[in-house]
Amino acid sequence: MSDTGSLARSVSAAGASLLRGLRPVSFGAEPRGERLARIEASPHFADGVFRNPDGPARTTPAPAGRRELAKGFLDREARALRAPARPIPVHPGTLAELSSPPADGLRVTWLGHSTVLTEIDGHRVLFDPVWGERCSPVGFAGPRRLHPVPAPLAALGPVDVVVISHDHYDHLDMPTIKALTGTDTLFAVPLGVGAHLEHWGVPADRLRELDWHESTRVGSLTLTATPARHFCGRGLRNTQHTLWASWSVAGDRHRVYHSGDTGYFEGFRDIGASHGPFDVTMIQLGAYSEHWPDIHMTPEEGLRAHLDLQGGGPGGVLLPIHWGTFNLALHPWAEPAEWIHDVAEEAGQPVAFPRPGEPFTPGAELPAEPWWRAVSAPLDRHWRRRTAPAAEASSTAGP
Repeated sequence: MSDTGSLARSVSAAGASLLRGLRPVSFGAEPRGERLARIEASPHFADGVFRNPDGPARTTPAPAGRRELAKGFLDREARALRAPARPIPVHPGTLAELSSPPADGLRVTWLGHSTVLTEIDGHRVLFDPVWGERCSPVGFAGPRRLHPVPAPLAALGPVDVVVISHDHYDHLDMPTIKALTGTDTLFAVPLGVGAHLEHWGVPADRLRELDWHESTRVGSLTLTATPARHFCGRGLRNTQHTLWASWSVAGDRHRVYHSGDTGYFEGFRDIGASHGPFDVTMIQLGAYSEHWPDIHMTPEEGLRAHLDLQGGGPGGVLLPIHWGTFNLALHPWAEPAEWIHDVAEEAGQPVAFPRPGEPFTPGAELPAEPWWRAVSAPLDRHWRRRTAPAAEASSTAGP
């Protein structure tokens, strides 16, 4: 009996080892040991999974919705709208413009999708860096870039801290992380995500792994992981053992906010009250769909979130992110920019519309040209037919 049990255990261990060997390195690693103990002790973790604010979030469409999605992705006319008609203009001269520090201590460079270099009060913070050609576990399939990366990663110069919002492929890019392992850069990540980074060679002493509402110091900056309404997962089986987060970064003079991926939720007001007002809010407003309304925001919801965060105060600028780089939903590629352009104008809120790679200073004249119109097919402005005027969003602003 004992021999049979030993054989069974050996076979089981060999099978587990084989499965680990077959697991692509890009999947990352599952949290274990002390990291898993921290996860299980989190007040936001229950019944084996992290929990969203405002209750469970719908992450996948119903069966009928899946059929509708499949039909939409195959529709030739709709597919043509999900890619630019001509090359997206990438801003030249980024490297020269970043060679000297910003005059007033704050400069922001959107590099595409959710990747943003923020120079704030003498420090350089790089959010969700993705330099890969595809957001995918493999290099031969998956969503491909609609425009080239504006500058090589190494050409950006020293980065004090990389901030990761969650572990999805369009926010956590293994080749980019590996390229940064040979630098002195620190990494601020949500709870559990550190397992992936250590698996890819990032030393544990360069990780700052936070639960919601926890903070860490990097030089004179305070970085705080704040709640978001989303989900996680990189492998074939989503264990919900890594957290997702938005981030507040506060310096001596300036404050910025990066939403990561999130659906709209009432907690934006609390984040604004605790950490705002912000000079810049970097707000996700692309890849939305009626099939997953809880995990991504429409541009109208993004404006509402910006106002809730107290980013709509004097000097507060909204930077749209998570659009224009990867095709991740059925809506036209340029629709998020056109929609936020309209509703923000109606609400009287300043929005920055830089080309990928174009730095701007929030306290100065903002890049405002709707450059996407020159490379996009005409759009159906369906949001103008909505019964509730977008300007009503301004009534949700905090004090």
